[in-house]
Formats: sequence, C-alpha cells, structure tokens
Amino acid sequence: MMASQRINDYRQWLVFQRQEQLSREHQGITQRLEDAKVTPNQVIQAYRSMADKAATEGACYRTLFLRESDETSALVCEGWLFIRRVLSEGNTTRVRATLLETFTLDDGILSPGDKPARKVTLEIFEKLDINKGMRTDVRVDCLETPEDYHFITLMDVARGDLRRHLK
Repeated sequence: MMASQRINDYRQWLVFQRQEQLSREHQGITQRLEDAKVTPNQVIQAYRSMADKAATEGACYRTLFLRESDETSALVCEGWLFIRRVLSEGNTTRVRATLLETFTLDDGILSPGDKPARKVTLEIFEKLDINKGMRTDVRVDCLETPEDYHFITLMDVARGDLRRHLK
C-alpha cells in the first residue's frame, strides 16, 4: 500500500471516529433531556436567551442535528447556529437562524466558512412517543430541509468570532 493511500485511509478513519463520537454525544444529550423532562417553554426560553446574546455579542452556539442519509438511517451533523429571532404565534414557535456546518459524514470536518452559511427556520414542538408510554418529548426540527431534524443547541458552548462567515 502506498503512503498516500494509507494517509487517505487514516483521514477517512478519523472522519468515521468523529461521526461515532457525535452520535454518542447526541444520543446522550437526548437521553438527559428526556430524563429531565424538559418542556417546550424551557426550550423556547433557552432559544430566546441565545437570540439576545447573538444580538448583543454576536454569539453562535454549537448545535448537533440529525440528517437523513437514506430512508432507514440518520447521521449526526455538527455546526454553529446564530439565532436571529424567536417568533411565537398561537401554539407555534419558530426560530430564525443561520447555520454554519462544521461536520457531516460526506464532507468530513469543516472549518467555519468552508461551506456557505444557510438560513434555517426551526420549529419547536412536542412530539408524542407512543413507544415510551404516550410520553411527550420536545423536538426542534428544520422546516426548509425536512431531512435535517432533532436539533440540539448547546447554550454553554458559544463563540463570537463567526460573524464574517454568516453572510
């Protein structure tokens, strides 16, 4: 095997390792949120707080989300989310944001700006899970691209140096 092939194989292995790490992280956070019985109002308040910090400090928040890769499986992706505003009308709450992707299995590890930022609208809602005894869980899904769903945005992981990539 040539050295360049080994290096390419190693880089590909690193991407698969990162995918596995993000999958475990998303699953663990999801379980902790379910165990804590987080309500939609708590999630809405968190996004409002993130929107305030984004407006005053330019904060972007690390986010993990699922992307359907085919009809039977979904893979975790990673990015930075700049929350522009939170809109509530009746029983519907939507979040307008800009997403900078930093990891997908197809693209591997990306630096902010490697891929153009994209505007997204996220919807916060309660999802009934009949597999868990008719329990409801909070979900945040993307409206423009339904293959991107179950966003988990981490309030404690923020950075303010990404504004130039949001255009």
